[in-house]
Amino acid sequence: MNVATITRRTGKSGTSYKVQIRIKGYPTDTASFDRLTDAKRWAAETEAAIRQGKHFGIARRRSFADLADKYEASIGEYLKSAQARRGHFRYWRSEFRGHSLEDITPALIAASYAKLHKDSDRSIATANRYLASLSAAFTYAVKELGWIERNPCSRVRKGTESAGRVRYLEDDERVRLLKACKESRNPLLYPACVLALSTGARQSELMNLRWPQIDFARRTILLRDGETKNGSGRVLPLTGEAFNLLRDMSKVRDLRDDRVFPVAAAGRGFGSLRNAWDKALARAKVEDFRWHDLRHTAASYLTMAGVGSMEVAKVLGHKTLQMTARYSHLSPERTVEIGDVLTKRLGLTGKARR
Repeated sequence: MNVATITRRTGKSGTSYKVQIRIKGYPTDTASFDRLTDAKRWAAETEAAIRQGKHFGIARRRSFADLADKYEASIGEYLKSAQARRGHFRYWRSEFRGHSLEDITPALIAASYAKLHKDSDRSIATANRYLASLSAAFTYAVKELGWIERNPCSRVRKGTESAGRVRYLEDDERVRLLKACKESRNPLLYPACVLALSTGARQSELMNLRWPQIDFARRTILLRDGETKNGSGRVLPLTGEAFNLLRDMSKVRDLRDDRVFPVAAAGRGFGSLRNAWDKALARAKVEDFRWHDLRHTAASYLTMAGVGSMEVAKVLGHKTLQMTARYSHLSPERTVEIGDVLTKRLGLTGKARR
């Protein structure tokens, strides 16, 4: 007698497969999948787990709070996103308070996920980060703890994120802003702005920069593993005005503090640069522009200069080309140049027609 029944369903959203497993002495278990192969695999794995006594039991005895406690303790302080993930779990703890792990179904997660961006001011991108943190915890429960057999988040559909904001400085804006920064009473504002534009580095990467990371002989800045947003190190170029400014700053630096942009009681560092930055923007009459847009400006200029996506991604520290793709529309001329190279190689250049 078959204990697993797979039913094919066709609707407006497409075809799905519902699996129902009935074994005498155990609760009925069901799940839905978009692919038949996934449905069959889950049915086989779940039936085997039930017969071995692994599928039911632990998930009932363990609460979501137990998992959250274990997972948050496991990530400690080594994970760069640990603090953000703890913030995410404050939400998930409130949503799943009193629930056992067995109670937390894909449908329940999907409903709580929907509340994140439909009933609050959180964007879809932010809601996806919350879901990613939850998924990481359930993966931990599967692989490390053995408390559950399957990550329920794998069957929750995430929202589609927008391509992201791309605001970069026009040439006249750049000239005005750099002039305003140079005239600022804060001596760190201009070097920090020039370095951000010249390297595409993130604000946190610059403000945590230390002198031993700078190699004037090779004209490079080394960001080590763990010092970047995604945790992977990279090398930044140090050229032109940025090189000259940092070299001059290195000659008069505080030997007791090896930070390039030190935070001190006298009002130095980006915490105090904020006021100077805002005033510079106002004097330069540059509107709707944030510090992070200096990074977008660097990426946009590189793209418009014909630098390939792989190279731009390497400079910016993107792990995938998806983030870099937002700048692709800025290089139509480069696209035509690439097309010319291809048609020439194919011998299909043709002749100009009148």
